[in-house]
This record gives sequence, C-alpha cells and structure tokens, in this order.
Amino acid sequence: MSAPASQPFASRGTKADIENGLSFQPKFDGDGLIPAIVTDASTGEVLMFAFMNAHALKLSIDTGIAHFWSRSRAALWKKGEESGNFLNIVEMRTDCDQDVIWVRVDVAGDGRACHTGERSCFYRVIKSSSDADEAAALTVAADACRHD
Repeated sequence: MSAPASQPFASRGTKADIENGLSFQPKFDGDGLIPAIVTDASTGEVLMFAFMNAHALKLSIDTGIAHFWSRSRAALWKKGEESGNFLNIVEMRTDCDQDVIWVRVDVAGDGRACHTGERSCFYRVIKSSSDADEAAALTVAADACRHD
C-alpha cells in the first residue's frame, strides 16, 4: 500500500497491519501531531520529548536531522538551527501502535540537547514529600551539566 502524493505516509490499516506489518502508518493526534522521544544513540540517555507533525516527521526521515513542531510558536523547528546542536538521527523507531516515535541521535555542536544549555531536558528530579500537604519539590540531578 503506498501513500498518495499529498500524504507522505501510508493510510492507517487494520490493527494487524499496524502492529505486525512493515508499512509505516503513523497515528497523528487530533492536532496532527505525534509524540517523539529523543535519546542519545550511544548512551541511551533520554534527551528530550517533543512533537512532530507530518512535515517534521518527513523532513526528519529525509534529511537525517531531527525536526519538530513547536506548539508554542506554531512553527516547524529544526533542532539545533540556532545553537548548532543538531540532532543527527542514527535510527528512528515507532511503537507497536505507531503512535509514538523514538529518535536515537548523536548531538552535534557542544552536545547539549536542551535550550537551557543542559545536555538533557530532564535535568531535574522530582522529590516526593513525606508530608501529604506539602507540594513536591525539584532538585537538580547529580548528572546535570549545569552549563559547565
């Protein structure tokens, strides 16, 4: 089954096709987005989470550089375009339902994937409180780079 020229991906098929077939049939949400989890290809470290629309996903596949859809700016976003920390794709996978993308990357530039200057966007730890009335607090993870 091939996608029409205006649609870069195959149409969604049966559950069996989606779960066991080899046709890429991504499931975009009501806003036309699909979640993307980005990890370091060498270490497996989770670097970031973002969304892709069909255009960003196609550009990522075609160019080998991760592109996303910025919900806050309502614009296509080529990660690293301003910082030089491009996300060079080593491998892309999808889950069993084809509704999430896993992007394994090598980070170019100074190796920092987060716009704050951290290597990973996940640089804070959520600490639970023993007091049920106290709100959870954040601490900086021991492995955070803190802009060194």
